[in-house]
Amino acid sequence: MNATTPRHLNLLAAAIGAVLVFGGVSQVHAQTAQDRAQERRERQAQRNSDSQAASNVDYPQASRQEPRTKASSRMSSKLQKMMDRYDDDESAEAIAIAEEIMANEKANEYDKSFAAQIAAQSAYDSDDTAAAMRYLEKAIEYNGLDNNGHYGAMLMLGQLELQEEQYDKALATIDRFFAETSSSKPEHLVIKGNALYRMERYPEAATVLKQAIDSSDEPRNDWQQLLMATYFETGQSAEAAALAESVAAKNPGDKRAQLNLAATYQQGENFAKAAEVLEKLRASGQLTDDREYRQLYSTYLNMDGKEREAANVIKEGLDKGILQNDFQNNLALAQSYYFSEQIEPAIEAYRKAAPMDEDGETYLNLAKVLWQEDRISEAKEAARQALAKGVKRPEEAKQITALPGG
Repeated sequence: MNATTPRHLNLLAAAIGAVLVFGGVSQVHAQTAQDRAQERRERQAQRNSDSQAASNVDYPQASRQEPRTKASSRMSSKLQKMMDRYDDDESAEAIAIAEEIMANEKANEYDKSFAAQIAAQSAYDSDDTAAAMRYLEKAIEYNGLDNNGHYGAMLMLGQLELQEEQYDKALATIDRFFAETSSSKPEHLVIKGNALYRMERYPEAATVLKQAIDSSDEPRNDWQQLLMATYFETGQSAEAAALAESVAAKNPGDKRAQLNLAATYQQGENFAKAAEVLEKLRASGQLTDDREYRQLYSTYLNMDGKEREAANVIKEGLDKGILQNDFQNNLALAQSYYFSEQIEPAIEAYRKAAPMDEDGETYLNLAKVLWQEDRISEAKEAARQALAKGVKRPEEAKQITALPGG
């Protein structure tokens, strides 16, 4: 009788699978409150030191005709008060004044647009994303800002819609942005690529993301990780591996880049290369959490004749307290020992795993191993425990309990 059926490659490694660690598929790069406060200080310093300088034209190819309307004299004091509250990080007060300006019949389009823009930023600083989006929509609708401000608001709105998983709206906003600005900046293209990825329109996402990366002098690692994830979704494992190799080569000290490289090798079933990358990280003490050790031992379990290596990795991870002392890890250890013909350690690992199992299947496997070792009394006890917890084929456990002797 086989101790574990089917073979471990189907039973265990497939259940664990490759561990992907891509960080680049996050929605929008969220800022902390401290980051946002620093931004406010920088904006205020820029206004104080360079208030008379002409603004850079961020969208020179924009089809929109910039409004000529400027801040009205009637609203100047309220606008200044609003800005003072905003600069002092008094978001609620700034929003209240902005609401007054937007509701005032004497306010012109610029006054209202600028007030809505500041209200949006204040709401965002207060982590009220829904309100921030509403105010951004108003800032765009009032149509009073210059192109830098108008399209900056549109871009921020698209990012927040993406963050809030409003993918259809986000893509519509970003498409409008591109249609009106003719922008080809990589940081803008990545936003569209992210939206397409979230909508599972992977071939389109890959095209846009590749365009962004190819047009950037220094593409960000998270952009490349997002493109890698997109390649995986379209079955382009060779392209994903080539990109991962490029990123890892440029960032030899970046653990995430190395883990992603290993993951791409796993996805392409190049397990030997994946193990080589991960073993280098283990040798340098860089495998530091449960997921990373699982990634290594699952790689070995997908390779013929590497069960002993898998067992060594699992044992080390458990001994160091890095791998969780849970059912899956102990079962993996038991099966790795068993299929590398280390029977006594396998029995001990099965004894640890069996009580953690939801049913009696692991106890039944333990009973089979003990039966094979002619440890009949122990086998019968394990079979009885299997029946008590419930198994798919109770006749197998009953066959063991009915054995003579013991």
